[in-house]
Amino acid sequence: MWRLGFGLVFLMFFGGAACIGSLWIFGLLSRPEPDVRLLPWVALAAGLVFLAALVPGLRVLALPLRDLIDAAGRVEAGDLSARVPERGPRELRALARAFNAMLDRLKANERQRRRLLADVTHELRTPVAVIQGNLEAMLDGVYPADEGHLAPVLEETRVLSRLIDDLRTLSLAESGALELNREATDLAVLAGEVVAAFRSQASAAGVTLHSEVRDDLPLVEIDPLRLREVLANLTANGLRHTASGGSVRITGRLDPSGKKVELSVVDTGRGIPPEDLPHIFDRFYKSADSPGSGLGLSIARNLVALHGGDIRAESSPGVGTTIRFHLPLSVGAA
Repeated sequence: MWRLGFGLVFLMFFGGAACIGSLWIFGLLSRPEPDVRLLPWVALAAGLVFLAALVPGLRVLALPLRDLIDAAGRVEAGDLSARVPERGPRELRALARAFNAMLDRLKANERQRRRLLADVTHELRTPVAVIQGNLEAMLDGVYPADEGHLAPVLEETRVLSRLIDDLRTLSLAESGALELNREATDLAVLAGEVVAAFRSQASAAGVTLHSEVRDDLPLVEIDPLRLREVLANLTANGLRHTASGGSVRITGRLDPSGKKVELSVVDTGRGIPPEDLPHIFDRFYKSADSPGSGLGLSIARNLVALHGGDIRAESSPGVGTTIRFHLPLSVGAA
């Protein structure tokens, strides 16, 4: 006896995380038992429908990939303004965001490179011009090549040498390629050495220079050569901006947390204008009347950061400036 029955198949097709289509297959059967002879034809029909539905899904994937390929080609040609639209499945949107973030960093690095090139060119121009002018004058017989005229030339070569050394240190520190030779260090002794190195300069300028770093501070795991450079840069900066009769002092104490030490260089100089204060750690940033290269504070910030510390400045015009930084007592304690 023949009886009628029915069969129902429901298929959904996805492109990435989105549903791009569905298929309902409904049919009458001559008897409730399945006819195995029909199965290959049903499978073939379902396969053809699946392939037809897959084409829009492939398009959903292909368009974001085409965007990425086009943007990569523009970057290869030197266009860092290229950006990839964030569309398509979630994974491709995340890839587009990462690609755009990479381009933002590349563009920022390129701006920094050009600014550095311009700054270095500006800083080199003055000493090179002085050396060239003096040597040409001596060769032309304008004045003799004696000690009085050769001394300024020698001093300008020292300026160039310091600038080159500073640029190298700063470049290594910013790139993370500067290796620290850490050892347990007595900060009171280190500060005393810096004071001794600048004592004659301070005396000649009529400025009092002394250390107030506590003798009972625990030893700190640092690179003493690099930290001496930090204190030397800060001390030189304080002496440079402090008039006769003023003072510069180095202080040090244990942070209230007990995990860090706090070092400060305090001067009674003319202070820093509020509009300049946020920029004093920027490379080559200096006031119009400052004789320095504008690298000392930037080097200090990067060296402190390499030690896992932080640095900040407080200043009041006409009162003085305090530059304070913290260092962890040991590696990994920050």
